[in-house]
Amino acid sequence: MNKHLKWIIPVGIILILGIILYNMTAGFNNKAVTLEENAQTAWSNVESAYQRRNDLIGNLVKTVQGLADFERKTLTEVIEARSKATSVNVDASNLSPESIKAFGQAQGGVSSALSRLLVSVERYPDIKANQNFLNLQAQLEGTENRINVARNRYNEAVGNFNILIRKFPNNLFAGLFGFEPLTRYEADAGAENAPDVEFEF
Repeated sequence: MNKHLKWIIPVGIILILGIILYNMTAGFNNKAVTLEENAQTAWSNVESAYQRRNDLIGNLVKTVQGLADFERKTLTEVIEARSKATSVNVDASNLSPESIKAFGQAQGGVSSALSRLLVSVERYPDIKANQNFLNLQAQLEGTENRINVARNRYNEAVGNFNILIRKFPNNLFAGLFGFEPLTRYEADAGAENAPDVEFEF
């Protein structure tokens, strides 16, 4: 065998293995980056849907205030919950379980206060019959649906990313490139229970 062939064959094998390894790692890295970015974008959409709700709440409170001598305590609770929720921000590039939980708790406070406001409105026929209020109520209902869709899409994006980085051999590369599993958005504690609604006349 030619002495040049003796070293050409091993070098060729090493080059081929290097190309295969490069393609595997580069392919994994690029796909992981894409899926992580998709999850971060989906999180931004969750925040956007909640921001829309917070914007609508301001209009709702003004409308209710203008239509009746409404219970100040109920309105104050809604305003305070909205203020607290808008002060909790989550960095999309750092979706930690703690930050998502804090965000969810703040938004849960808004949902609870808003539910009490809408239940209280039942006692005021003038509010219930007002077209502005009815329009705002319909927009809030639509926004709640958007929030649910945005959270579901975020969880789906997180699932796709987490599956990619946990599968073998990707899990080996994930640690090498610093990819960590992302946190899903979870329902608030007790969300599986139907709320008790009582009318006190």
